[in-house]
Amino acid sequence: MTLLSRIVFALLVVAAVGAFFVAQRLKTSSPVVQGFEISSPIFSPNGDGRLDRERVSFRLKRSETVDVAVVNEQGDAVRELASGLSLKAYGRSPVLTWDGRQDDGRVAPDGRYRIRVTLRREGRSIVVRQSFLLDDTPPKVTVRSVGPTRGPGPELITRPGRQQARIRWRPGVRYGRLLVFRTSPKPVRLVYERPLGGRTTKALWDGRTSSGRPAGAGTYLAVVERRDRAGVAGTSTPLDAGGLPKLPYGRTLEGQAGIVIQPVGVVPPLVATPAGRRVGIGVAAGGQRYRWSMGRLGGRAQKKGTASRAVVEVAPSAENSGIFLFTATQGSARAGAPFAVDDRRTNPVLVVIPVISWQGRNPADGDGDGRPDLLEDGLGAGLRRPLVTRLPAGFASSEQPVAAWLSRNRKRFDITTDYAIARKLPPLLEGHSGVLLAGRTSWLPAAAQVRLRRFVRSGGTLVEVAPDSLQRTVTLRGSAQLTRPLPPSTTDLFGSAIERRTGEFTVTNSRDSIDLFGGTEGLFRGYTQIEETVSPGRGKVLASAVTDDGRVVVVALRVGRGTVIRFGLPELPSRLASDPDAQGLMERSWQLMSR
Repeated sequence: MTLLSRIVFALLVVAAVGAFFVAQRLKTSSPVVQGFEISSPIFSPNGDGRLDRERVSFRLKRSETVDVAVVNEQGDAVRELASGLSLKAYGRSPVLTWDGRQDDGRVAPDGRYRIRVTLRREGRSIVVRQSFLLDDTPPKVTVRSVGPTRGPGPELITRPGRQQARIRWRPGVRYGRLLVFRTSPKPVRLVYERPLGGRTTKALWDGRTSSGRPAGAGTYLAVVERRDRAGVAGTSTPLDAGGLPKLPYGRTLEGQAGIVIQPVGVVPPLVATPAGRRVGIGVAAGGQRYRWSMGRLGGRAQKKGTASRAVVEVAPSAENSGIFLFTATQGSARAGAPFAVDDRRTNPVLVVIPVISWQGRNPADGDGDGRPDLLEDGLGAGLRRPLVTRLPAGFASSEQPVAAWLSRNRKRFDITTDYAIARKLPPLLEGHSGVLLAGRTSWLPAAAQVRLRRFVRSGGTLVEVAPDSLQRTVTLRGSAQLTRPLPPSTTDLFGSAIERRTGEFTVTNSRDSIDLFGGTEGLFRGYTQIEETVSPGRGKVLASAVTDDGRVVVVALRVGRGTVIRFGLPELPSRLASDPDAQGLMERSWQLMSR
C-alpha cells in the first residue's frame, strides 16, 4: 500500500468514527421540533362546517427562521403554510391552518400528510413523524329494500300512524340519520328525520312527520345518511346544496327506497268498454274497506257499494257513448278514474280520450325508487298504476267540459282511447269521418301518430280541443309500459310549428274558407293563454283567427285530403257552458267532423 493510500484510508476511518459519535448524540439529544400539535387526526375539506381544516402548531428547541409546508406520503410538498417565519427558542408557533387545497387551488387527494419544517440557518429540513389523514370521499350506503311487503314497487301505507315501513340498508351506520322526503306532490320537502347509530342496518317509519302528525298522501323517499370518522356524510340518494334529493331528468334513483302513503287508488280500463258488458276496475286500498261508485260523468251513480277486494266488476249501462267515472273513497281520501264506454253503434265521429297522457302525469311511484314516474321528467311509467288523484291532471278544464257539451247537445259518437289507437284495437279510425281529441293528448306512441296522420291525409277531419297535443312521442313496450318519453318538439305530427304564450289576448277571425266561424261573432275575448301556430308547415291555411298583432291562434289546415282544426285557446273548453263563441266554434267543428 502506498503512502497516499494509507493516508486516505486513515481519513475515512476518522470520518466514520466521527459520524458515528455525531449520530449517537443526535439520537440522545432532544428533537429540534417539539410540542407538535394537530387539531384532528383526520379532516375533510368539503365545506360542510365539520372538520373542514387541519390546524398545526409546534415549538423549536432554539431560535430559527423556518419555512413550513404540507408534504404527501412521497415527501413532495403540496402546500406551503408559512415562509420566513421567525420563532424564538421554546416559543410556540402561530397556529397554521391548511384548508386541504394544494398550491394550485385544487383539493388534495385523499391520503396521509405530514408537516415539513425547513430550518434556514442550518440548511436542513425536518419532516414531523406524526401524520394526519385527509378524507374527502363520502362513505357509501345503499337502501336495499322497504318492507314488510316483498317484491318490486313502493311500500304502501294506507293508515299513517297505524302501519310501519321497514327500511333496510347496507353497510351499517355508526353515525348518521334517517331522512324521509316527500317527492310528490311538489314541492319536495323533508318531513321526518331521526338519528342513527350503533352500526344499525334497519329502521321503522310509521308514516308520521317529525312533529308526530300523519303525513299526507303522496310519494316518499327514504334516505340514509352515513358519516365517517372525518365527519364526511354520504347519503343513499345524493342531496343538493339545500339538503333536498337530486332528481335528475330521465334517471331513476338508485335503490328501493320508495314509500307511498295512499289510502286508495283506482286502475281504469285502457280501452273502451262496450255498454252493458262487465269490466274489472282495479282498486288499491291495501286490503282496507272502501266505498265505491260508478256512473256517467256528470250524472247520477249507476252502481255503488263497499268492498275491500282489489277488483270491482261493473257493467256500465249507456244508450249513447260517453265518459264514465269510477270513484273509490276511504275516509277523506278519494281517487277517481274516468273510462270510456262505447254504445256499440257506428257513428261518424270518434272521440278519443288520452289515457296515456293521464298516466304520464299520474304522480305515482310504480318502480319503488321514491320519486313519481312522470313522463315530463323523462321517466318511464306503467299504464296499470293506480290513479291517485280525484281526477287526472287537466281533466276538469278539458275532457270534463267537452264531455258535458257532448251530453248537453245530445251528440252521438263512438269513443276510444289513444292506447287503443296505438294497439289498433276497436273502434278503429277507419270508417269514421272525424276524430275529436277531447283532452291534452301530449304523448303518443309512433304507431298512433302514423295512424292519425294517415287518417287525416286520407280525407278525415281531426279537431284538437286542448293544448299541448301531438308534440311528444313515447315508446309503448309490451302491453302497458311507457318508456323513452321525449320533451315537446317545436312542431306537431303534421309539421306545424307551435309556441305557447301568456298575456291578455283578443282573437279575431281573419280568414275563413270553410265557414269555421259561421256560428260565432268571429271574436274570442279575454284569454290569457294562446298556442300560436308560427308556421303551418306543409299544411294550407283554410281558416284562422289571430291576435291583435297578427299571431295565428285558431286555425284550420288542409293536410293531404283532410283537415286539422286546432283551437289554440287552452281556456276555451272551460267556457263551453256559457260562451256563445266557444259553443259556436265547437258546433261548427262537429259539423265538419260529421260530414
